[in-house]
Amino acid sequence: MPAPLTPAAIEALRARTPGAYSTTHFNHAGASLPSTGTLEAIHAHLMREATMGPMEAGVAARTQTESVRELAAQMFNAQPAEIALTTGNSQGWGTAFAALGAWSPGDRILVGRHEWGGNLAVMRLTAQRAGASIETIPSDDSGAVDPAALTAMLDERVRLIALTWLPANGGLINPAAAIGQVARRHSIPYFLDAAQAVGQLPVDVVELGCDVLTGPVRKALRGPRGTGLLYVRSSFVERLTPAFADTFSAPLDTQGEPILRTDAARLELSEGSMALRCGVANALQEALDIGLENIRARIDDVAQTLRAQLMELSGVTVLDQGRERSGLVSFNVAGYESHAVQRALAEQGISIGSNGVAYTPLDTNARGLSQIARASVSYLTTDAEISRLLDAVRGLIR
Repeated sequence: MPAPLTPAAIEALRARTPGAYSTTHFNHAGASLPSTGTLEAIHAHLMREATMGPMEAGVAARTQTESVRELAAQMFNAQPAEIALTTGNSQGWGTAFAALGAWSPGDRILVGRHEWGGNLAVMRLTAQRAGASIETIPSDDSGAVDPAALTAMLDERVRLIALTWLPANGGLINPAAAIGQVARRHSIPYFLDAAQAVGQLPVDVVELGCDVLTGPVRKALRGPRGTGLLYVRSSFVERLTPAFADTFSAPLDTQGEPILRTDAARLELSEGSMALRCGVANALQEALDIGLENIRARIDDVAQTLRAQLMELSGVTVLDQGRERSGLVSFNVAGYESHAVQRALAEQGISIGSNGVAYTPLDTNARGLSQIARASVSYLTTDAEISRLLDAVRGLIR
């Protein structure tokens, strides 16, 4: 069991994070700051490609690049064969959705109110062509998706349940495992978008009961942009037929016939950045070495501190919902559009996010929101950085 994160341990981690000393970063939900170790792993492989040739370097680094599946499986309580490597969350989620096959008139897709806008775009285009419907699962009084309400919606036409675990527009954490229990009882495919959860919370796919789980590596895992992880439950793989394949996902037999792989890599293509995968391997190992329970505890503590202090500022409205909350802190400043807040803070070297309706349209419209400012924290975030952010927001209010 990894040791708890002490102030000395956090300072040591910051010392191995170049960006920690050049910016005040509160946009970890967009992309976090990579460690020196991750940067060195990427650079080392690029040098191998430059000196050996890219294909030869890929062979030389195969043990390192393939370790990503083992490390991700360890992190998710899964098997390496249940892990596919992607270029990011949207690509992984969309590839798995497209592999569900043809849809029919009357088919129903049930989604949480907080579903990511990119996922909704994929689903709506398919539903419009097929005559299927997308329906929103009601939320409870805390704002979280309600498992009992989901149960009441079910019938034989429901073909997919989709949930975004940690919404992009605030600190709410949806009851993903409780939704999974409903899906499993009724044998309905369950897709879980864990974009903000992977690397921030412990992730146990057995407990969650999901068939598909997706996550990028650039957020809480602090890995390189352009990389992602796709989990597919082993008993669900055969139900997915990729919309596109190559000689990695469907190698040809001696007769020249394509044979789809029997593992999650049937949704993966042969081409990818081996240098970035070396970085992913390092980022995953670092997160496992720190311990996901420790990361969760630290992020929760930092986020609660920031949230409470923002709530004390006149003119600031904290917008987070839910009984259990994440490291994403959403707020608005009276008299300012969120983009203006983001720009004003950026001028002072402070990075935050700014989300519009397109990010989470069902939720923002239901709550009458047009935009939110988002300060997302990491286990690297310090009290001094929180004070710097608060002082900057106070300056806007004055």
